[in-house]
Amino acid sequence: MLKVGFIGLGIMGKPMCMNLLKAGINLTVYDINPKAVEVLKEAGAKTASSAKEIAENNNVIITMVPNAIIVNSLLSDENGILNGLQENSVVVDMSSVSPVDSKKFAKMVEEKNCKFLDSPVSGGEPGAINATLAFMIGGDENIVEKIRPILNAMGTSITVVGPNGSGSVAKLANQIMVNLNIAAVSEALVLATKAGADPQKVYEAVRGGLAGSTVLDAKAPMMISRNFKPGGTLAINLKDITNVMATADALDVPLILTSQLKEIMHSLKATGHIMDDHSGIVQFYEQASGIIVKSN
Repeated sequence: MLKVGFIGLGIMGKPMCMNLLKAGINLTVYDINPKAVEVLKEAGAKTASSAKEIAENNNVIITMVPNAIIVNSLLSDENGILNGLQENSVVVDMSSVSPVDSKKFAKMVEEKNCKFLDSPVSGGEPGAINATLAFMIGGDENIVEKIRPILNAMGTSITVVGPNGSGSVAKLANQIMVNLNIAAVSEALVLATKAGADPQKVYEAVRGGLAGSTVLDAKAPMMISRNFKPGGTLAINLKDITNVMATADALDVPLILTSQLKEIMHSLKATGHIMDDHSGIVQFYEQASGIIVKSN
């Protein structure tokens, strides 16, 4: 029987765990935030006092945390996963980290005669809540098939991209496309507003054509309504874009637009917007142009 230990109950992890419980998955959770743990306990999850305890009592361990430093700590600390891992268990890191980090984590887990999947997700908080996440996976397809019922409980798209590290590469590519699309929407709506057009009407006019996209439909209404409550914070996306540029530098790949986007995000960080949703990229263009994107 698949027994799941889930570590990381933040914006994404908590609703993902709720969906695992709805699917009848045997679930144990751990987080440093006791309030988040209590919410899942009340919903029916078992709880653990450490990452090590999670690993000792479950054969599928999922990590969903902000960065590679935390993943490394969860794996290798004295009370970490590796010190409690049962042979033939599967560790699935759903955090957004670099492919270099994913390969390192895979090696650490495989030395314990266990399997590792890097499986970052796309879909943001709405996808986590509605169980419509897309999983981009690096690792053994047979292992993915073994845990497919778990993934199906949280998402609708499961793609094995290639060996370990490939899922993280796909996530980096995803973050380029998403965040540059948000920047393009920002530029367009700032221009439209400055020219005297209602940005809401402009959005409605273009969304049915070639410019229409999931990103446009998710983020343009947030910009126009001035709702920057995070589904995915600028902080998390800046971390991802920094990983993109580090990977590109290592591979000698010039990423002209992404490098500019990274500087825009740093500017937003300097002006106090780093915990806004990444639709808040529009605020950089608003400040530069002296115009606010809002409907008439």
